[in-house]
Amino acid sequence: MTAVLEIQGLQKTYRSRKGVRRALDGFDMVVEAGQVHGFLGPNGSGKTTTLRTLLGLIRPNGGRMAILGREVPAALPEVAGSVGAIVESPQFFPNFSAQDTLSLLADAGGVDRARVFEVLELVGLRERATDRVKTYSLGMKQRLAVASALLKNPKLLILDEPANGLDPGGIREMRTLMRNLAESGMTVVLSSHILAEIQLICDSVTIIAAGRRVAAGAVADVLAQHASSSVRVRLESAADLPASAGFLRQLGAQVTVETDHLMVSGLERPSAITRVLAHNGLFVSELSPVSVDLESVFLQLTGTAPVEGEHRQVDQTVMAPAGPAQGGWGH
Repeated sequence: MTAVLEIQGLQKTYRSRKGVRRALDGFDMVVEAGQVHGFLGPNGSGKTTTLRTLLGLIRPNGGRMAILGREVPAALPEVAGSVGAIVESPQFFPNFSAQDTLSLLADAGGVDRARVFEVLELVGLRERATDRVKTYSLGMKQRLAVASALLKNPKLLILDEPANGLDPGGIREMRTLMRNLAESGMTVVLSSHILAEIQLICDSVTIIAAGRRVAAGAVADVLAQHASSSVRVRLESAADLPASAGFLRQLGAQVTVETDHLMVSGLERPSAITRVLAHNGLFVSELSPVSVDLESVFLQLTGTAPVEGEHRQVDQTVMAPAGPAQGGWGH
């Protein structure tokens, strides 16, 4: 497969009176063509700094970046027409309609205005196209932001928290849209705190913590690398949990006693659990392996629990339909 996005050894440091802070410390990332790629990290991990650096909004201190095989930021003016991007929450003129907003962006980028109606249909805003943006909910503004990034029909689409403010139905529609875009040949880089959604939609992921990559690869492979051998054990009576834990520890198992069940690991055969407990007159009502999910892996690797919907509005950027990134506001 062809790499659409490559980052090697990316570094970014900030100096202040408190000293030097490494926002990016040799970060690496590769995204293959036609994938939906999840880019995950807790707040302050360097995730947004990476995206802003990639789009030429921040100057790195070291490392290499390439989009569509071209070195950036030097070649950003050449590849910008093939990249659609939203970094953090974009802002629109509140008295303009969605149709007006997208028409202006289309004209600025030399995009046929017919594309405006196509992208409004894609994001489910066709019926509200002539309404003023100030009447839109947060979720509708997110849809408009995605529509603006799709105007150029880009080869690479970078979206930071596109599901922010969406209800469950809207999240499902956004998931379907991302999959359809990937199936059409577009490559999507998706940053989100909703890890269950990332697990459903993404082919591959990169996880960043403290400015470094801590995991990368196909979602199934990342989950398999951190798979747990733990088993959840429930008994007919919760009062039997302490005694059951004692018998299982005698077998060499590691046992954690929870309120209404045991977490057991370290045994080659789970059948040994039922055998030893039944031998001692203790009967199991549930015996189930604990499946690993992306959220548990994220927590294990970063030591930080993600907060669904949490979103910092520091920089508000929509990549314009042509030329380098425009429309970014400072702090």
